[in-house]
Amino acid sequence: MAGPRDLPSVDHLCAHERLARWRGSAALTRAARALIDAERAERLQGRTQHADEDALAAAAEIWLLQRLQPGPRRVINATGIVVHTNLGRAPLSAAAREAVQAVAAGYSDLEFDLRTGARGSRHDHVRALLATLCDAEDALVTTNNAAAVLLALSALCRGGEVLVSRGEAVEIGGGFRIPEVMRLSGARMVDVGTTNRTRAADYAQAVTPRTRAIVRVHPSNFAIVGFTERPSTAEMSAVAREHGLLLIEDAGSGAFSDESAAGGAISGEPVLALCVRDGADVVTASGDKLAGGPQAGLVAGRAELIAKLRRHPLMRAVRPDKMVLAALGATLAAHLRGDAAESVPVQWMLHRDHADLEAVAQRWCDALRVGGIPAGMASAASAAGGGSLPGSTLPTTCLTLPGRTSRLLAELRAQRPPVVARAEQGRVWIDPRTVLPDDEAPLLDAVRTAWARTHDRAER
Repeated sequence: MAGPRDLPSVDHLCAHERLARWRGSAALTRAARALIDAERAERLQGRTQHADEDALAAAAEIWLLQRLQPGPRRVINATGIVVHTNLGRAPLSAAAREAVQAVAAGYSDLEFDLRTGARGSRHDHVRALLATLCDAEDALVTTNNAAAVLLALSALCRGGEVLVSRGEAVEIGGGFRIPEVMRLSGARMVDVGTTNRTRAADYAQAVTPRTRAIVRVHPSNFAIVGFTERPSTAEMSAVAREHGLLLIEDAGSGAFSDESAAGGAISGEPVLALCVRDGADVVTASGDKLAGGPQAGLVAGRAELIAKLRRHPLMRAVRPDKMVLAALGATLAAHLRGDAAESVPVQWMLHRDHADLEAVAQRWCDALRVGGIPAGMASAASAAGGGSLPGSTLPTTCLTLPGRTSRLLAELRAQRPPVVARAEQGRVWIDPRTVLPDDEAPLLDAVRTAWARTHDRAER
């Protein structure tokens, strides 16, 4: 095994051909020094991480990529999962991207009133728009829905009890659990009912002098079927009014309309405006799921309660920035105009016609077969994803590629832009539902390159 004295100098490693694109950068010198110092320490202990200069250069390249091109990177989503949390959930509309670019390019009136020349409030930009969509007296925006729930409970329920059905004490993405969010807020959660059946009477029987609110949590990332019962928002509102309690509803997916997409895609999701009309005092939801906007928490409800949330000290910690507000405003405007199904990518994907998807898959299949790639087609099912519409699927037709699925998937992910697909039944499946029109050509180029590399490697 080579010893510490066999290591190259910093200058020598910087001159390695693998690192040529960073030559002249101060970061290259730092990378070379860091890798050489780490390897020297290893060899002094009788170990080695990088056996030769080429291995050191490869490690230096990784070091530089992690710091100079940290990501996130744009990818092509070919999984068929529309709101894919691991892939950034909702892709923004053209209008939302333009709005972000406009405010990011220079200064903005984020907290400045252009009419009076005095200080303004960032909350005013989408306040009226969101309140109108939710048919509510007032509204505000936070960084995400978990922040919205935490803010509502902290501002309205701290020191008291909140009633939650056992079937709604759910875990959301990333291991965050509703009971833990409630404890963090300073409210004490009281379980009512059972996992599969909870009635309005169960809430009424659990009320004590310390009870502040009833909290309904939409179980958006799972479904309980069979012998089940769950009271409606209106029924829970009646219980809350009778006992002088607040009704807080976490509506989860952020649906603004009960119109069903292809095959009833968005039926069954709580619609924010209907929650408010049925008596919820405060409603919260995600902005980057069915709404199709940036990550944000949407909050709407009674004016005096929203005002308390806006004044609460936690609000400063969970307030959105100018780019979120710009993107969200453009997205919400599309919903208010009624053209979201055409202009907001998530809505467009959910509403795509099966015949259109089949035609796209056929076009791709023909284009690849011309180049000698044995592509096929197969019926499949897309998913809404993002914890929305559990158990619901959308009919689609996928492009399929046979053999060596793990290698082919890895090569697809190595392309620029990377392509993320899925493997089933010994084939790679590429779903056109979640591929944006501008990504079709890059997708096919990536498939051709990945296929060639996979099979060239196998032949060697």
